[in-house]
Formats: sequence, C-alpha cells, structure tokens
Amino acid sequence: MIDKIAASIADALEGTADGATVLIGGFGTAGIPVELIDGLIDQGARELTVVNNNAGNGDQGLARLLKTGRVRKIVCSFPRQTDSWVFDELYRAGRIELELVPQGNLAERLRAAGAGIGAFFTPTGFGTELARHADGTSKETRMIDGRPHVLEYPIHGDLALIKAERGDRWGNLVYHKAARNFGPVMATAARRTVASVHEVVELGALDPESIVTPGIHVTRIVRVERRATQAGGFSRAA
Repeated sequence: MIDKIAASIADALEGTADGATVLIGGFGTAGIPVELIDGLIDQGARELTVVNNNAGNGDQGLARLLKTGRVRKIVCSFPRQTDSWVFDELYRAGRIELELVPQGNLAERLRAAGAGIGAFFTPTGFGTELARHADGTSKETRMIDGRPHVLEYPIHGDLALIKAERGDRWGNLVYHKAARNFGPVMATAARRTVASVHEVVELGALDPESIVTPGIHVTRIVRVERRATQAGGFSRAA
C-alpha cells in the first residue's frame, strides 16, 4: 500500500546529505515551507546549495537557515529587499556565494530538469554579466531568428521542500493560489520531494482535474498546522 505520509518532519528529512542542492519553494513570503526549513536546520546538513526565488526575509524561514552558516551558495532571482539583512551581511562578508538568475530563466531551468531537457537557449541575459559563468568565461550563445540567445542548463535538486494546501497518502497535491509559485516545477526537478500540507484527505477526495502535482513527483508529505494570516497580502497563511 502506497502511503507517503511521514510521521514527522524529522522522519521526512532523514538522510539529507552535506553538500546537497535544496530547492525551496516560495515567492516573497507566499508559499514558504517554514516548518520544513526549520526541520532542515534541526537535521543538520551543511555546505548546502539553496535554490529559491529570494534570499530570505527577516529572521525566519530561509533567512534563519542562512544565519546558521550552513548554506554555501544560493541561486535566486531577487536576493535583496528591505528585510534581507541576513543575506546582505553574509554576502558582504564573503561568507556565501550568489548565482543571480533572471526569474523566467530560473523557472525554465527547473522545468527543464524535470522534463529531461539537456539545455535551452534564451534571449534573457544576453549582453549582460548574467551571460557569464561564475569563473568569468562567457556562456555559449547563438543567433536564432536574428536574435541573440544564451545557453542555459537545468537546475537539478537533491531535495525539494515545498508547501501545498492539501494532499493524500499517494502524495497528490493541490495548492492555495499564490502559494503555488515554484512548487510544481521544483517537485519535478528534485530526486526527493517533501511537501508540507495543511490537510491530509482520503484518496479520491481531490478532484483529479485540480491536482497540480501528481504523487509520482512527491516522496513524503507532512501535515502542519495553519499559521496566522501574514501582513503584506502575499499569503493568507505561512
């Protein structure tokens, strides 16, 4: 019998290795799997590469993970904002690496990993510093229909941590509005996906037409309590 419901967050995250690439869902404060991030902190893996749209807000969630000093590198689109002081301090001190990726490229690189696409050309970033590798060498380019494009590669994860609204014991997931964001593509791009849900429902309770992430892409799900509504309008619940 397939049953992907984990007894605890610690159980779901057991075995996460040092040096892992961890894909973490969320957009601003919407859809951040805070409880799973806290569980990763407790689990203790180090030298992590984290992929997220942002680089943390305030002192909780991803920012709290960065503050532990266990993240070697972050791959994101939007690292700086008014409350990104944890990342700012680490980056200015040379204690964390940054790979800046345009948001559309980030989503497509994740999607490519899940779809088995070896690489793709995009016009985004051509003629900028983003068209260079970390070592300063230029990325491959090509003219397509008279427009210059840059070659980008997929982002594969060892672990994806995502937040959904409801799930069943097979791992099928549905999301709540903007909290969906990167969750579906990250689930397909990782070797192992752990999802937090607010409700675990019986098989058949989810309308098949409404399931966004099929259970085949989910390793474990963990039920977490719903948090209070956040300010700022991004999400009704953390």
